[in-house]
Amino acid sequence: MEQNLEEIKALLKKYNQEHLLNSYDLLDNNKKRELLNQIKTIDFELISHLYDTTKQKKQNCSDEITPMEYLDKYKLGDKYKYYENIGKEAIKEGKLAAVTMAGGQGTRLGYNGPKGTYDIGLDSHKSLFELLCDELKEQGKKYGVTIPWFIMTSRENNKQTLEFFEKNKFFGYQKDKNIFFFIQGELPMIDTEGKILIGEDGLIKMAADGHGGIYESLVKTGMVEKMKQLGIEWVFIGGVDNCLVKMVDPVLMGVAIDKSVTVACKSVVKANPHEKVGVFCKRNGRPNVIEYSEITDEMAEAKDKDGELLYGESHILCNLFSVEAIERMGSEPLPYHIAYKKAKYIDKNGDLVVPDSPNAYKFEAFLFDAFGEVDDMAVLRVKREEEFAPVKNADDVGVDCPKTARELYKKFYNI
Repeated sequence: MEQNLEEIKALLKKYNQEHLLNSYDLLDNNKKRELLNQIKTIDFELISHLYDTTKQKKQNCSDEITPMEYLDKYKLGDKYKYYENIGKEAIKEGKLAAVTMAGGQGTRLGYNGPKGTYDIGLDSHKSLFELLCDELKEQGKKYGVTIPWFIMTSRENNKQTLEFFEKNKFFGYQKDKNIFFFIQGELPMIDTEGKILIGEDGLIKMAADGHGGIYESLVKTGMVEKMKQLGIEWVFIGGVDNCLVKMVDPVLMGVAIDKSVTVACKSVVKANPHEKVGVFCKRNGRPNVIEYSEITDEMAEAKDKDGELLYGESHILCNLFSVEAIERMGSEPLPYHIAYKKAKYIDKNGDLVVPDSPNAYKFEAFLFDAFGEVDDMAVLRVKREEEFAPVKNADDVGVDCPKTARELYKKFYNI
């Protein structure tokens, strides 16, 4: 370990991050080894570049933003059955897998544990994980297959998530045969001087790299290779907090296959022109999602000849990809977005800093930033009350909370 330590000291000196070893001698041997391994895996050039981006002024967007075409699932007429039959055949042939992004904690819900283990208050007291699993198993039974389920955890909640599934006998799935777990990527948090932060545990303070890290994580952890071995051609990717998510949708699959696109996404109509959601659009002629903060009031309120919002298709994190598209998108990291957050850390004197305002940067990639890599994609409008019941906030917020999700779930399933 000593030779290793000298090499790491030289590396840290090169990037002006020597403080990372300030408390090294106070750590036990296991923590020492873990800290050194953390340091060895950091891309210091990337961190240096990301810090430089925090000092750059945000430039005015000169991109050409235009509306994006979509299909309304319930206005397809005869095409509905046509697309559905194409999708059904692909599902029956075992070509579909589901990926659930479950790296988050239930902190905003006042819950101490992985969000997927949260009970939204149904009489059954089923967790979000079990509600999603019920739907997957029901659909699998309908098509005579078991839909392989891939679950992305985080370093923070991986152990608890696995223990939860083991305790519940994987809800009838078989670990490493048709249910697989992999860990989301992370990046160090840095302060306003570009120094990497040390957490209370004496290790580097890491933060998940955003849902855009899904592609790279699927590739690096060998999950894409596993999908190929299983004969998977299509992968639905969704979040764990939407208890009405429909991961198995033959119409969506049929649209993607028929139109020869490698990405197909679901949308719901914005609740109002100024709802704070990202919406589908074309950016310089290519598929994209534009954040609500980028849309002018004029764009947000603009309507077409039928009175529909031109920018009204909300991205609800319900996306279908070909395996080849995931592999391609995961070959290189996506651009990172800066988030200015409050973060506890140990300073150079060994004291704990507990801020009362934002003091550190974390860096996240957004899943939809990869959409610009494809020539075209399909967007299928679905009904909010049938497919979108997110659990993001505590009940006192009143929207996208356990109460609203519970009501939507009970109404849809008539329970």
